[in-house]
Amino acid sequence: MSKPIVILKIGTASITTDSGVLDEAVMVEIARQLGTLHDQYNWIVVSSGAVGNGKSYLRNYQGSIIERKAAAAIGNPILLQKYAQFLSPYKISIAQSLCERTHFSKEEQFNQLKQTFMELWKNGVIPIANENDVVSNLELKFSDNDELATLLAVGFGASMLLLGTSVAGVIDRDGKTLSQISNIDEQILSLATNNLSSNGLGGMISKLTFARLATKMGIQTVIFDIRKSGGILEAIQKKTGTVCLAHQGSKKQRQRWLSSGNIVRGKVVIKKETLQLLQDGKGLLNKHVSEIVEPFAKGEVFEILDSQRRSVAVARSLVTSNSITSNDSSEKALATESEIILL
Repeated sequence: MSKPIVILKIGTASITTDSGVLDEAVMVEIARQLGTLHDQYNWIVVSSGAVGNGKSYLRNYQGSIIERKAAAAIGNPILLQKYAQFLSPYKISIAQSLCERTHFSKEEQFNQLKQTFMELWKNGVIPIANENDVVSNLELKFSDNDELATLLAVGFGASMLLLGTSVAGVIDRDGKTLSQISNIDEQILSLATNNLSSNGLGGMISKLTFARLATKMGIQTVIFDIRKSGGILEAIQKKTGTVCLAHQGSKKQRQRWLSSGNIVRGKVVIKKETLQLLQDGKGLLNKHVSEIVEPFAKGEVFEILDSQRRSVAVARSLVTSNSITSNDSSEKALATESEIILL
């Protein structure tokens, strides 16, 4: 691509009131900034707000899965119509992109998605992405749009991931906004709370979790207040919010795909001394596993937990989980070093 790719995620609380009504003044300002930056970048906007905007049309809304699907079906056309309306003065058209996990878990489908977006960009169109809430299976649904934005950023090799929120950024224990984070470790994650907005699914813990994945994949991430006038313009210049620095070194395309796109089917716990072997670039053998938490088939992606059951890696399996729980004393490779991604 001739222009760098930027993923902009907009949270529900950022563009709606507590009652779920769209805050048109904020959306007008977002459109103004996208209009200013449109010629410099290829944008994907991942926008929440459909469910929050549509729930007011349902009587006695309680927030069940079916009600959320119905609210999304109502709210998403309204949301898109507003984006189209506010971007129109800048001669920018939009396209709807409803995503499901299968669009990322199957390489052929992802390539089709990528080709479609490239065609849209070639014609100056901005894709507005969201989860396909109406038909998504609960087992396959994204945890929230922070995850969807991160999958798109990693899959498309974006230069930046902008996570727009309704707060200034990551706040330290003294109430000050951290301007920069070089490594999202347990200490940084502990700064986040699980408090959610009244309409959203995520929270700062979600943003930091997916910012950690994006930065490990070499994508600079900014968590910032999108309600602030000129916030997007400043975020692009890394002059606002919390800038999460990208790590040096790039993953091979297949590895990037593995860590970003595939649905994790299984889960294993490894022995205490095994983590260092993985960090040294070694493969995973059946003798390194102390417990199969969730089974998986050959070729499926599984999560690797350390002895304290913390997620440390994902990998694609060379064998079924059944084959390594038998009494077979032979040494079997569960995953090669090239198929293991440390998190």
